[in-house]
Amino acid sequence: MKKFLVLFLALVLPVNLTQAQLPTLTKKEIKQGWVLLFDGKTSTGWKSYRTGRPFPEKGWDIENGVLTIDPEGKPGDIITTEEFSDFELSLEFRVTKGANSGIKYFILPGSNLGCEYQIYDDESIPVERRANGTQLQGALYDVIPPKNVKNKPVGEWNHARIIAKGKHVEHWLNGKKVVEFERGSDAFKAMVAKSKFKDNEKWSTPVQSPILLQEHGNVASFRNIKIRKLK
Repeated sequence: MKKFLVLFLALVLPVNLTQAQLPTLTKKEIKQGWVLLFDGKTSTGWKSYRTGRPFPEKGWDIENGVLTIDPEGKPGDIITTEEFSDFELSLEFRVTKGANSGIKYFILPGSNLGCEYQIYDDESIPVERRANGTQLQGALYDVIPPKNVKNKPVGEWNHARIIAKGKHVEHWLNGKKVVEFERGSDAFKAMVAKSKFKDNEKWSTPVQSPILLQEHGNVASFRNIKIRKLK
């Protein structure tokens, strides 16, 4: 009996441990309208950002509930098959040393250009690129620097949250609000005028778009990706 029990546990426990790592929603989250954007097992709901292209065959690895970029596969960015306007997005991400990635939303049609929640290993950012803080983790990339940032060390999971309601947008990092802005406001336009997007009048203007995960030539991982539409 003892040998049978040991054998049974050896066969069953690995399966249970793997299943435990897959994303799930609580009853409260389901009631609040949350849905999973990544089931932890397949690429369902995602595709290459290039119009008409399917999910990359290599370069975005899926294992035990985690979506990881393998830059050697040169897979490019991926986007959701569904578009969103007013939403709250929540996910966890993990970077490697020197890694650069991002989460984009309000993307211009037919491109991968949009508002970007910057993901970066801040410790590896060159001094000259730290000057105004707009490339630090949690920033609205190249436009608004983050405040009150508390990064987890490289290799540990960080929690990102993006809230977009009408023209109002917030970036949260590990439970702290780090960026807040009103699209189209005078203050926002003044910050955009100092960025690389200054000559693109349509940047940040879409009312809805897919959510994009950026492949920037570095290893980065994502998990527990979920979203809810805001009324």
